[in-house]
Amino acid sequence: MKIYTRKGDKGKTTLAGGTPVKKTHGRIEAYGAVDELIAHVALLRDLVSGDELQSFLLRVEDRLMTCAAILATECEECPFKVPQLQDNDITVLEKAIDAMENGLEPLRSFVLPGGHPASSQCHVARTVCRRTERQIIRLSDELFVPEPVIKYINRLSDYLFVLSRRILHDNGRPDIGWKPEL
Repeated sequence: MKIYTRKGDKGKTTLAGGTPVKKTHGRIEAYGAVDELIAHVALLRDLVSGDELQSFLLRVEDRLMTCAAILATECEECPFKVPQLQDNDITVLEKAIDAMENGLEPLRSFVLPGGHPASSQCHVARTVCRRTERQIIRLSDELFVPEPVIKYINRLSDYLFVLSRRILHDNGRPDIGWKPEL
């Protein structure tokens, strides 16, 4: 199979299910944002150490691919099976957040990104995740988006924030508290 088809040269593409749309269609914008988020999580996975965390982040990438597949699919009676998120996928993130928060100092202010490359990458991924969430919610104003997709993306941004703090803690570095100049 060739990587290029020339079909997109005029600004159109096809959703899973066969519906032709412009490349600016809300579904394309939403799953494109998820695709960008996957790349940022992959870079984060390459920056962290520890097989368990790397495996967890690889699982996150897999779940994000499921989100992208759901967002890319527009057909009532699809001739193929679309992977789905489960409530457990969200619970897994929540349990990971709870475990990472154990032993962290309570937040006393907003924090600024920085202090360690992996922690900074968590913040990059988190902000991309928040933008992705906004795009998915915008899409859900017009088209049906399964609730677990929105929940997963929302919880993932929380996970990435707490992971940034955990990475700093585990490397003996403090959170960088924001102290506004008044």
